Amino acid sequence: MVNALEVPADRLIRRLAEKLKAYDQIKPPAWAYYSKTGIHKEKPPEDPNWWYVRAASMMRKMYKSGKPIGIETFRTIYGGRQNRGSAPEHFAKSSGSVARKILQQLEAAGLVVKVPGKGRTLSPLGRSLLDKTAREVFEELVKEKPDLEIYR
Repeated sequence: MVNALEVPADRLIRRLAEKLKAYDQIKPPAWAYYSKTGIHKEKPPEDPNWWYVRAASMMRKMYKSGKPIGIETFRTIYGGRQNRGSAPEHFAKSSGSVARKILQQLEAAGLVVKVPGKGRTLSPLGRSLLDKTAREVFEELVKEKPDLEIYR
């Protein structure tokens, strides 16, 4: 059985983002198209589907971790180097509002559950969605490269 860690992350995240669009609970707020994802960015994301891609990426991070992850951890994961002009660059965390809203929406969709005092983790439904999506991505890879057939 193929899991979400055994297929290429970029393909898994894109495919999962497409599936997340079908959920009514997961929709970007009106401000999402105009705001930056953190203080270290100069412009808002250019990809119109970035909200779904970030949600899919966060789900994969929770799957990979296997333990509850909080908003501050996600802020650190998606942070980056802030350009401070002629002063040396420093690390800056990403937006907490983006992480919080996405986690709330995933929780409303039943894909994530809150663990009091520790953060959030994938629900059995979310884990199942990731595993099914990974299986689809693997089947697609087998069609492209038939010598991967031995790993089924």
